[in-house]
Amino acid sequence: MKLARVLCVTVLSLLILAAANAQLKKRVAVARFNDRTGSGYHSLGEGVADMLITALVKSGKFMTIERQEIERVIQEQQFGQSFMVTPETAPKVGQLLGVELFVVGSVTEFGTKQSSIGGATSLFGGSITKKVARCVVDIRLVNTNTGEIIAAETEEGSESSTGFSVDLQQVDFSNTNNWDDTDIGKATRQAVDGVVELITENMASIPWSGKILKVNADGTLLMKPGSEGNVKPGMEFVIMRKGEEIKDPDTGLSLGSEETQVGHIKVLEDALKGKAAKAKILEGTDLKAGDLVQEKK
Repeated sequence: MKLARVLCVTVLSLLILAAANAQLKKRVAVARFNDRTGSGYHSLGEGVADMLITALVKSGKFMTIERQEIERVIQEQQFGQSFMVTPETAPKVGQLLGVELFVVGSVTEFGTKQSSIGGATSLFGGSITKKVARCVVDIRLVNTNTGEIIAAETEEGSESSTGFSVDLQQVDFSNTNNWDDTDIGKATRQAVDGVVELITENMASIPWSGKILKVNADGTLLMKPGSEGNVKPGMEFVIMRKGEEIKDPDTGLSLGSEETQVGHIKVLEDALKGKAAKAKILEGTDLKAGDLVQEKK
């Protein structure tokens, strides 16, 4: 009976730990979107990208990188003054930011098509009897570990009504509450929500990872993330080290690098206001800052 009870407790503990690890938050970065609409709205791509970042934060499912941090890395690495990230540069920028997924996109349609009683059509503003607002975005999701585009989709939102339409000059992405109830606001929200669903579906296939920040002389280390990423005391992780980068001899493109397990750690406590965690080194004598922290299988 005692043995059975011990086994039950052990199994229950393992199930609890597995459930906790399954809730680890992965990190995502969102680049400024390109504006390909020709609408003339000066901050359309930036505004829609910011709406997506806000929606991801509110979902509570991910750790989302602030746009200012993305632009700081772009500037430091001299990727260009436009602060635009492409599918080609996303893996490099993403690895420097420590994110698993980079979202690159373009706004391809944004506005309201209006029909008068006589059937005449005008764009953006004016008195109407019927209007259809649309927002369409093309999305690329890039796995920063492999450089692979794991999804390329178009998400759109559409809202129809009658009455007076919102004028483009009223659209204020810094305070979307002013236009969330308008046709174009609802259409944009639908498109953004579609992107959040796309990210949620595809994130499941990307492994979670963290990084060692500092190795201490007392047999402990600091890793990121901490409680911000749902890392909790008692969790155990393995430490992996990347080897030499392998390139395709025909194309010259990176194929990634082999990883070798070099350690095993157990989280002791939260640190740096949740941005990091302190862990005990259970195995490994040559761990270094920058080594990868991965879930124990």
